[in-house]
This record gives sequence, structure tokens and C-alpha cells, in this order.
Amino acid sequence: MTDPMDTTRPPPISLIGLFLKFLRFGALAFGGPVAQIAMVRQALVEEERWIAPARFNRLLAVLQVLPGPEAHELCVHLGMMARGRIGGLLAGLGFMLPGLALMMIAGWLYVGWIAGHVGLTGVLLGVQIVVLAVIARAVVRIGQHIIEDSLLAGIAVVALIATLMAVPFWIILLAGGLAYAAAERPFVAVLVLLAPILGAMIVQYFVGTTGAAGPIVTHAPATLAMLFIAGLKGGLLTFGGAYTAIPYVRADTVGRGWISDSAFLDGIALAGVLPAPLVIFATFVGYVAGGPLGALAVTAGMFLPAFAFSILFFERLEAVVANPTLHRLLTGVAAAVVGIIAATFAQLAMATAARVDNLLIAAALFALALVVAWRVKGAWVTPAILAGGAAAGWLISL
Repeated sequence: MTDPMDTTRPPPISLIGLFLKFLRFGALAFGGPVAQIAMVRQALVEEERWIAPARFNRLLAVLQVLPGPEAHELCVHLGMMARGRIGGLLAGLGFMLPGLALMMIAGWLYVGWIAGHVGLTGVLLGVQIVVLAVIARAVVRIGQHIIEDSLLAGIAVVALIATLMAVPFWIILLAGGLAYAAAERPFVAVLVLLAPILGAMIVQYFVGTTGAAGPIVTHAPATLAMLFIAGLKGGLLTFGGAYTAIPYVRADTVGRGWISDSAFLDGIALAGVLPAPLVIFATFVGYVAGGPLGALAVTAGMFLPAFAFSILFFERLEAVVANPTLHRLLTGVAAAVVGIIAATFAQLAMATAARVDNLLIAAALFALALVVAWRVKGAWVTPAILAGGAAAGWLISL
């Protein structure tokens, strides 16, 4: 809710000028959401005074509770403040277009020139190993912000186990949210939390199943509608950072046989070095699965919630998010997402290990990358880790 004493407003700006301003932000959006938000804060809060610092902080707090890439949602909302809903649309498009264009080019190069190239097999495998280290560090970082008590930790652990047992993600998220909303009734909370695992055990006992070391591959055709839904699911369920979209996009693409786990990891690696929200990895996945139109379909689904929340609903969001019961529900969902990402990391690690000839060398490379990701900070760290992984993979393959 806007402070009635806050008279700070964006200066007059044309629609073209607004689009170009956020296009520049997008072209310089290296280093992940923290660096991207800091760049926007420096320019529009401290230098041009579009919005008061206190209002900016409240805006960020709301966006961090909601799903979607918060840096992109921030740009949409600031554009809307300047020139209404059309301004929000142009600001969001400007911020995402540089990364989208670069990822489309990367997808084209990958499909046409890189994938299947025998001489690059070792390089790509080295990159995939260190990407696992980056994901592992992200799981811990996200968890540190979300897991604040023993019940939330329990929700994350149950979500991890339930995911590996092939329990549908929506059941896991619902159970996590309801369990934390019922925290004042411990027996009810535990019962709700364990229901997905108990249900999976009953199904396995009476029906039989092979378990879930990874997504169940169905080999359904990659239609544009299904690619759009895969992206939309990721966009709607991105709680706590872009890495939380990984399980849902993977389940709907790798799980349908449209793309391999190795190519999926390559997409995450590319997204880590481009100036864009990390969820742009979905564009690469869509390109590999369905060509240029598939890439655009996934991207449209992924970013649609980020546009919609600010453009259509933001006036009501602060009051809704302030509701304590809803806040606990969302916190429980976020904790379940941590467990789902951890399970997805385990599945990706197993799939990568199956392609490795020397597990000892691969484990050493993973451990070194994890130490660097854990101890070193800066926008250049992820690109440096990926470059190191590529170099190590090339040397090992010689």
C-alpha cells in the first residue's frame, strides 16, 4: 500500500525512452537477481529517484514472496509506475529481450553445431558437472532464507523423499503449505505432511512401481501448447529464486523425452553467463525440444506470471500477502520447493554420473567447483566456474 506521505514519482518519460532504458538494464543484467536488483536500485532509486527507498523495499518484500523472477517483476512494476500498464509491458519486454535473443542464438548454435560433436563431449560433461555444484550451492542458499524452524526443515525433507518416490509435485506443495498453516496443531500438521509419502507407499504396495530415480519418460510429442504449459508451470511455481523452476521444467521436458538431462544442464550453464534472469534457461530447453517456436512458447509461459502479477493484480497483492495465514501457507510451499529442488539435484547428479568414465575425477571436479561457489562471491564467479569446468573437461578428454 502506498505511503500517503510519499510524493516520489518517476520523471516524465516517453514510451520509447522507457523501453530503451529497461532494454539497457537487460543488456547489463549479469550476475543473477541480486546484482540485477542492485543495478536497478542504483539507477532508479538513488540516482533518478523514481521511487522512495522505503517504498522500494516494501515492493521487493512483496515480490520475493510471490512466484516468478523478482528482478523482472520489479522492472514491470517500475515501468507501470512511470507509464501505466503499457509502460509495465514495455519495461518487462525491454529487460528480458537481450537475454532472450542471446539464448535463441545459443540454442541455434547448440542444436546445429555443438550437440553431438564428439570433440566437445568432454567439454560439455565438465560444464555439466560444475553446474551441479552451482545448483547444490543454490539449494543451500535458498534453504537458508526459507528454513527457519524444525517444521519447515521437516517439510523440505518430506518433499525430497516424496519427489524421489514420484509423488506428483502439486500434492507435495499442497501438503507443505497446509502443514505449515496448521503448525499450531502439531498432530494435524504431521499427518498432513506425511500423507504424500504414505499415499505413495500404499500405491506402490497395491499397484507396484519402479520408483523415481528421475522423471518417468513418456515420449509425448512436443507441441507448442505443451511447451507453453511447461513454461507456465515453472513461472507459477518459482518460489525463492529462479533455481526453483528447474524441477518443473525438467519434469515436463526431460520427463517427456524431449531433451536429455545433459542438454538440460547445458541450458542452465548458458543461462548462468547471459545477461538475463536465470529462468531464461527455459528458452534453451524449448529451442532444443521444439525449435524457435518452441523456445518462444516456453518463454511466453515462463514470463507470463511475472507480467500478470504486476500489471493486473499488484494493487491488491500487498494486502493479500499481509494476511498471516496466507503467509504461512506460502512459506510452507516454499519449504516444500526446497526439498523438490534437492531431489532434482540428486536426479540430475545420478544421470550425470551414469555418463562419467572416472567417478573419482568427476567427484573431485564437483567438490572444487562447490568450494569456489561456496566461498567466493561476485558476479563473475559462476561464469568462471563454468569456464573452469569446460577447461577441465577438455583436459580430461585428451
